[in-house]
Amino acid sequence: MNHRITNILLVGVGGQGILLASEILSEAAMMAGFDVKKSEIHGMSQRGGSVVSHVRFGTKVFSPIVPEGEGDILFGFELMETVRSLPFLKHGGTVVANDLHISPPSVLIGQEPYPDGLAERIRARFSDFLLVDGQKIATDAGNVRAANTVLLGVVSKRLSIPQEMWMEALEKMVPGKAVDVNKRAFLMGQEF
Repeated sequence: MNHRITNILLVGVGGQGILLASEILSEAAMMAGFDVKKSEIHGMSQRGGSVVSHVRFGTKVFSPIVPEGEGDILFGFELMETVRSLPFLKHGGTVVANDLHISPPSVLIGQEPYPDGLAERIRARFSDFLLVDGQKIATDAGNVRAANTVLLGVVSKRLSIPQEMWMEALEKMVPGKAVDVNKRAFLMGQEF
């Protein structure tokens, strides 16, 4: 019996739909028969603060927190937050990052510049790195706010969770009027 645990970190900024994405991911994993543990850490989780969600699933999971250096997939909604969380990834891990810069307060008030070359820094350390224009794909799907679901679609290709479970989880977790656009965004992410 395979006791392997899949460790996924979702990181970004408040207001990006990270918690909804982690709910959908957890729900799909549970539907696929996995034991799932989830934990969220909110900075100022209103718009603008750091948000980190840990999702772990496998045959039996005891702790909801991904140990540093053991993450399989880092799923970043904003580039600086993605770089900040790289220490959680294991060697050879996967990084899926939204090509988006959201300036933190220190940058907005001019205390420091937004760092250059973040995507290059990630690529230098992780060969399995996908940089996704989540905003553009979500806009093409019908709603820029579905960027979180686009990224989830990209990540889903790296996980052994059947397609119909993703669709069911989306139907269950996404508010009714937004289900169709989110399904479309998810499928467009899968095609990325």
